[in-house]
Amino acid sequence: MRVVFMGTPDFAVPTLARLHADGHAIVAVYTRAPAKAGRGMALKASPVQVMAESLGAPVLTPATLKTPEAVAAFRSHAADVAVVVAYGMLLPQAILDLPRHSCLNLHGSLLPRWRGAAPIQRAVMAGDAESGVGVMRMEAGLDTGPVALEARLPIAPGMSAGALHDALMPLGADLMARALAELERGGLAFTPQAGEGVAYAHKITNAEARIDWTHPADEVANHINGLAPFPGAFFEVDLGKGIERVKVLGAIATDGAGAPGTILDGACTLACGTGAVRLTALRRAGKGGAADGPEFLRGARLAPGASLSA
Repeated sequence: MRVVFMGTPDFAVPTLARLHADGHAIVAVYTRAPAKAGRGMALKASPVQVMAESLGAPVLTPATLKTPEAVAAFRSHAADVAVVVAYGMLLPQAILDLPRHSCLNLHGSLLPRWRGAAPIQRAVMAGDAESGVGVMRMEAGLDTGPVALEARLPIAPGMSAGALHDALMPLGADLMARALAELERGGLAFTPQAGEGVAYAHKITNAEARIDWTHPADEVANHINGLAPFPGAFFEVDLGKGIERVKVLGAIATDGAGAPGTILDGACTLACGTGAVRLTALRRAGKGGAADGPEFLRGARLAPGASLSA
C-alpha cells in the first residue's frame, strides 16, 4: 500500500523500518523539524528522519498541518493509509479525512487507559501490572478512536519506563505490520473504546521529578522507575561541597523501617514512609555514568544512618 508515515522519536523507528521491509511504498515521512541539541546546540535530525533518509524516503518537516498548502501537499501523496507513531503534532480533520483507509495510530498503552503524551512513563509510575500497544483509527479527540488490535506486556517489578519503552517498540512494529496486512485484505475491524477506565497520561514535568521519601515504598519505587531514564527522579543532598542534585535511575521496594530518607545499610536501602527502597542506579551531577548503590555510597562517603532527605 501507499503509506504516509508520521513519527519522530526512537519509539517510531522500528515501525517505519518494518513497513518498508514488508514492501509497502513509503511515499512520504512526516517528522518534527531538526532541533538544537548537545553542548554545541547543533541542529539534530529526529531518529525517524535519520531512518527515513537511510531508506530513501522523502522527508517533510512542516511547522503546521493546518494551512491549505499543508493539506494540499498531503493530498498529493494519494495515500492508502497514514501511519502515526508518536509524531508530536495534532492532525486536523482535513488531514485525517485524506487517506483512503484513514489514519492509524500506534499508541503505547492499553486504551482507554493512558491517553495522551506520556503513556509508558505514567503506567510505570502508577504501578500498573501490565502495559501494551494498540492500533487505533484516529479521530479528532485525543486518543479516543476505536481500537483494532492490541498486544499486552507485563510490567515486571523494578522495570523502568526506559526498559518498557524498548520492549514495546518491536511489539508495536509487529502489531502495525499485522494491522496493515489485515487492512489490505479488507479484514481490519475496529471496536469503540470503553467508556470506563479512562486515564490521561499528562506530559511529565520537571517539578514532579523530586523524590518524596515520606510516601510508601512501592510508590517511591514506581515514581523513580517511571521517570528513568528521563527526566530522572532526583533528591538533593550536601556531599561536602554544598547541595547537589543526584538522579536515581532504578529502585526496588523492599522491607525496612526508619525516618524517611535515612540510609539503612551499605546496599543503599532508603527508609520511606512505610517500607524501604533499594536504590540500584544513581548519577551525581557532573558525573558521566550511573553507579550502583554501594558504589554511590562509597564515592559520596555516606554511611548507614545518614539522611538523603534535604
